[in-house]
Amino acid sequence: MTQRLKKLYTEKILPKFSKEFHYKNIHEVPALKKIVINRGIGDASQNAKILETFLKELSIISGQKGVITRSKKSIAGFKIRDKMPVGVAVTLRGERMYGFLDRLIHLALPRVRDFQGISPKSFDKNGNYSLGLEEQLMFPEIEYDKIDQIRGMDISIVTTAKNQEEGLALLKEFGLPFQS
Repeated sequence: MTQRLKKLYTEKILPKFSKEFHYKNIHEVPALKKIVINRGIGDASQNAKILETFLKELSIISGQKGVITRSKKSIAGFKIRDKMPVGVAVTLRGERMYGFLDRLIHLALPRVRDFQGISPKSFDKNGNYSLGLEEQLMFPEIEYDKIDQIRGMDISIVTTAKNQEEGLALLKEFGLPFQS
């Protein structure tokens, strides 16, 4: 089954952007490349049980198994040794990417308390967008009783846009609720 946002992109966004930005080829139109969900584990790096729960939560949210990211070198100030676990990450592409973005826009973000919209200033110069979430409870897949610690995560939406304006226009068309 084709995801709703992928269908929206091919039927509405692609033709609209071709006319609006005067693209000669449809491959010039900005598109979503991937979504990366990252979660630093901080002080929980010594506890293997917490690491497993983080992996499990991230796989429930994304629908894909996460990868444990490890430190590249030792840093005494942070009490980190070489190859010690420092985070969990998932890279979503294709159908899962569109499905996750749909759930993020229509289910998770509206559940945030006092939600005013997301900041339009979090774009890099290439049109990629990053946002940080303070808790995992906003996703309906996570049950409140089963979590032991409230932790946030970082979400990076990577696009093929050439600049910030194209990236912002693309994500607005997908329905991301930006502040005005």
